[in-house]
Amino acid sequence: MLPPKTGLGVSVDFGVYFTLGEAENILQINPHLCFNGQCKTAFEHYQRVFGGNITTMLTYGESPMASQVDPELHGRIVHATLQLGDVELTGVDQFPRDYEKPQGFFVTLTIDGVARAKEIFTALAEKGEIRFAFQQTFWSPGFGVLTDQFFVPWEINSVESPIFA
Repeated sequence: MLPPKTGLGVSVDFGVYFTLGEAENILQINPHLCFNGQCKTAFEHYQRVFGGNITTMLTYGESPMASQVDPELHGRIVHATLQLGDVELTGVDQFPRDYEKPQGFFVTLTIDGVARAKEIFTALAEKGEIRFAFQQTFWSPGFGVLTDQFFVPWEINSVESPIFA
């Protein structure tokens, strides 16, 4: 297993290590979150919580496909990127007819230090739903599960520094 990607005290472990025949390949997986008109607000919130830089915030109206999209949807986001070190968190406002609340997965963050992990957990839980209160577990000094106000499911896991050294 490769060490997790790091940046700004947050580790998002999306690296997958595998072997195909003789060649070794590394595939980086970055979450792409879907929203129903809240992408811009969500990404501004995530930037306040995690840090990083919003490098893309493109509306349908500003995109080359503007003439093909209902003008009522021009203010929605076709592509957003929040750069967190080597990891990109990306997002989109889906067309209303295509949007479904996320289910069947969690975005898992591994945070260096219990205090910072609890701070991130609390900020993400604001106006959301706590599904497993942040607490010590047998595998982590601090772990919690929540669905944020934008319906994105998160697992927040804390560690004490060795993986960040």
